[in-house]
Amino acid sequence: MKYDPDKHHRRSIRLKDYDYSTEGGYFVTMCVQNRECLFGEIVDSEMKTNRFGEIVRECWDDIPKRYQNVAIDEFVVMPDHVHGIIIIEDSGGAIHELPRLEQRKDELPRQTDKMMQRRQMLLPKIIGRFKMNSAKRINEIRNSPGERVWQRDYYEHVIRNEGELIRIREYISNNPARWLQDEKSV
Repeated sequence: MKYDPDKHHRRSIRLKDYDYSTEGGYFVTMCVQNRECLFGEIVDSEMKTNRFGEIVRECWDDIPKRYQNVAIDEFVVMPDHVHGIIIIEDSGGAIHELPRLEQRKDELPRQTDKMMQRRQMLLPKIIGRFKMNSAKRINEIRNSPGERVWQRDYYEHVIRNEGELIRIREYISNNPARWLQDEKSV
């Protein structure tokens, strides 16, 4: 099928004009490509990760080692997705400004200024690195270099207060127990 920009366009799910390097908590969800149950299975309302799920957990645990101003909070690996909380404690090291568009036109003719700005923000960098490293390690094991592990985008929610943080932590920790219930309602 030929690309038609009027039909085949992606709408951003990000908050318009929000700086995703801002200090605070972020609830993120990332799904496996085609929602394949790649990371293990739910047994007796508990997630039993396989080797791929363990790799995902290891890559998540590495986040604060790579980004000194970032902490990780509640996290769960599910058969076909992950949920987690990332806390940016100090955005002093994040890049908030971009080189002028005229200076990089030749380098990136297809990128829009907004897309480039988002990619320079800390949260998308963290998620991109997490997805890249986990996919690379998984693909090495299954001998499938370059194969997609993750869906292209991810869901994020800015955590606005302590009550919301508590509810999201609870949602994440209870996610495996709800798996069969959620699966039946689909």
